[in-house]
Amino acid sequence: MSATPPKRLPRTVVVIGFVSLLNDFASEMVVPLIPLLLVTVLAAGPVALGLIGGFAAAVNGGNLYRKTSFLLDSLGKPVFSPLVRLEERPLTKQGLSSGAFDEEGVATKNRVIVRDGVVEGYFLGSYSARKLGMKSTGNAGGTHNLILQSGNLDFRGMLREMGRGLLVTDLMGQGVNMVTGDYSQGAAGYWVEGGEIRYPVEEITVAGNLRDMFRGIAAIGNDVVERAGKTSGSILIENMTVAGA
Repeated sequence: MSATPPKRLPRTVVVIGFVSLLNDFASEMVVPLIPLLLVTVLAAGPVALGLIGGFAAAVNGGNLYRKTSFLLDSLGKPVFSPLVRLEERPLTKQGLSSGAFDEEGVATKNRVIVRDGVVEGYFLGSYSARKLGMKSTGNAGGTHNLILQSGNLDFRGMLREMGRGLLVTDLMGQGVNMVTGDYSQGAAGYWVEGGEIRYPVEEITVAGNLRDMFRGIAAIGNDVVERAGKTSGSILIENMTVAGA
């Protein structure tokens, strides 16, 4: 096994995965990543949920009417890969963010937010709806049970699908510019070859733009995680930049 990954790869992948799965792959060798690789990213667990949260913030009424979002006028337009379907289910029994009414007393309803990659809904309260010349969507106080439709592969299946690349286990810092969509976060993780974890990697930055990341979604895993009213499996994203120290 080589002590460092190659400087350039024909097709590399970053996996951002579950820390809890790493106990089976412990290693004492730490190898810094060679700077500036163009990679595909597999985001899982809290990281995937963070991407959903970034989208929800971008199509939140407050950011839209203040024009502080990179997704202005995105309603009815393809923002994601055609693989993506995102639903809001406020009427789910015992859901973490369920509720028949929002904080203003507006009735909620189950609805599709993104269908085949196309944005079909915003998140609006009464005030932001008036400012935009639209109707409230029952989202005063936030979103309700956002669920990203899963694919067929589990987490290890996504690793095998990846083949070669980087498993990112830690993200540091606040790395999203909501006005431009630029995304950049410090990270650490494990280098992967042949769908298997080989050795740790540290002192790296994962970067891209959320517009490109959303459009670059190539697969969604069935390794579902639910936190803070959001549910998602791992997400495979093409063409991001990874830089090392």
